[in-house]
Amino acid sequence: MKAVWLAAFMLWQAVGGNDVPLAHRDGLRYERAVHVEAAFGQACAVLGGQIFPHAAPALADLRIFPVQGSNREAHEIPYVVTLSQPATDVTQAARLLNLGSVDGKVVFDLEMPQRAYTKVDLKIDPGLKDFLATATVTGSDVLHDAQAVALGSFTLFDLTGQRLSRDTTLPLTETSFRYLHMTMSLANAPGGAMGSAARFLPAMVEGAAVPPSREPQVLYTTVAETRSVATVGRESRAEFQLPTRVPVERVSLVLAPGFKGNFSRNVRVTALSDAKEDGADGRAPLQEVATGTVLRIRATEAGREIREEELGFPAILGSNLQGAAKVEVAVDNGDDRPLPITAVRLEMRQREVCFDAAQAVDAGGVALFYGDPALSGPVYDYERTFVASSKAAVAQLGPEMLNAAYQAPAAAARSFAERHPGVIWLALIAVVCALGAIALKSSRSVVR
Repeated sequence: MKAVWLAAFMLWQAVGGNDVPLAHRDGLRYERAVHVEAAFGQACAVLGGQIFPHAAPALADLRIFPVQGSNREAHEIPYVVTLSQPATDVTQAARLLNLGSVDGKVVFDLEMPQRAYTKVDLKIDPGLKDFLATATVTGSDVLHDAQAVALGSFTLFDLTGQRLSRDTTLPLTETSFRYLHMTMSLANAPGGAMGSAARFLPAMVEGAAVPPSREPQVLYTTVAETRSVATVGRESRAEFQLPTRVPVERVSLVLAPGFKGNFSRNVRVTALSDAKEDGADGRAPLQEVATGTVLRIRATEAGREIREEELGFPAILGSNLQGAAKVEVAVDNGDDRPLPITAVRLEMRQREVCFDAAQAVDAGGVALFYGDPALSGPVYDYERTFVASSKAAVAQLGPEMLNAAYQAPAAAARSFAERHPGVIWLALIAVVCALGAIALKSSRSVVR
């Protein structure tokens, strides 16, 4: 019994002891100079997509070291990797009040959430097609206020009859009025299925949603771009060869500057990952598919100006891209002429490495090192207490270079637990199960 307890203790020490490998500059294969002009405050440098194939998964092996002094004694400069994020607030519903009609126009009030807002998404009957609407909006803090403030007139539309899009969003200047009053005049859209005005009834308005205010703009970094676009049947296709672990989270198109046409095209993104590069046992490559739409509408319909453009869409590819991958972007042109695409881009949300500029300056210059897949992520107080600054200084990363002092970490220098953590945990679980069985047998013996 004592021997079993001793074995368990030794295994626990092997797993939980001080065997976490320390990072050293000479054990990291790659380096990039970090140029910092600020002498204090936060400094942040954008990480490009080319860093991912040479870094450990999840960028766990990134380290910032001074470029001077002994390689093995240089002290790390703490950092945090930030990710450009969308708004974190939730979309809320607005309460629909006093829905009716006046002089052939649809009128209603909205009771708004008690916060600031910049957009209102009107829920118009999805079965109502091919219409143009002008929504005149006023705001007040009490219903039926004679002193209500005019917030503007906005064009809403459905142009599906022209193979274009639908937009029922009111883009307001930020406000916090408790109530909005709407007056909507509607007409049939040219080129659509014509019908009588009788179809424009109050019941077409089904409610409204209020997105988060001041949605921060998500910034993207291009990880791959091609200007080679081929027409194959009804599709315009572009192909990419991506190395291991490069994230793709958005696809965007660049059109010829002189092109002014309206369009709405579906896009298919296919990623075929080479499973063999992941160490898979001869299985077929894995495929991942994402879809989206690109569009442009610039028109004046029945005296109403319409402006809408979206040349990119989210296309999150990642679960199958742990090996090198072939990515194809295909734009469905239908029976229309192919779009004059001058470039197709694969993008990721912008990632930055941020650190204390003063520490970098005091160190006499620093560099970003990486390239040891055995390293786990660092643990810094800096990350735990980090608060992003809107005035962070811009740092620049130099080109990727081989670390001239690199020495491959000797396998013998790493503990057995570090090199084989799975085996250690399995052994520990087996010992715990054995202890449980022995304890159960002992308890039964005592009862007898």
